[in-house]
Amino acid sequence: MSLREETYSDRIVSLSQVHVRPIVRGARSNVEFGAKISISVTGDGWPCLDRLSFDSYNKGEDLRPQVLAYRRRYGCYPEVICADQIYRTRSNRAFCQRHSGPRLGWPKSDRELILAEKKQFIDVQWQRNAVEGKIGVCKRRYGLGLISEKLIATQGSSIAMNILVMNLQKLLLLLFVFLSVC
Repeated sequence: MSLREETYSDRIVSLSQVHVRPIVRGARSNVEFGAKISISVTGDGWPCLDRLSFDSYNKGEDLRPQVLAYRRRYGCYPEVICADQIYRTRSNRAFCQRHSGPRLGWPKSDRELILAEKKQFIDVQWQRNAVEGKIGVCKRRYGLGLISEKLIATQGSSIAMNILVMNLQKLLLLLFVFLSVC
């Protein structure tokens, strides 16, 4: 646990929402408040809410449960896992046969192999943008960034409903395309 996390751990920031804790993010601001969600997106663009927590935790621990949940849902493992850098731990690399990201250790001496790996990494990062895009769309278009419910259960329900509405909108669009073709 870093010094920043020790400073903010389990501090009550709102008397009306005692479950909301400060979460050290480090992206745009040092600290954010609210729920921390972990979603996975299939190759077809269907997002699934895998974890919802109000506590600060390392998202790198979520990869194995998400992959196993994917296997339970679809009956097979995903072909490729386009993971963010926080998921690229040694244990997750050992769990995955094919993962995104550069190899650990010293770079190879073969220049063509290095360029091929770099091209593959860039291609996977383009696919990874779909996940970040879904989160951004859910925040801007479906109100995920404007959650103001007071209770844990209602906030969790509101977040899950945002993901559900996003899936229903995609299903409605596919149905519209199907009916317009027929």
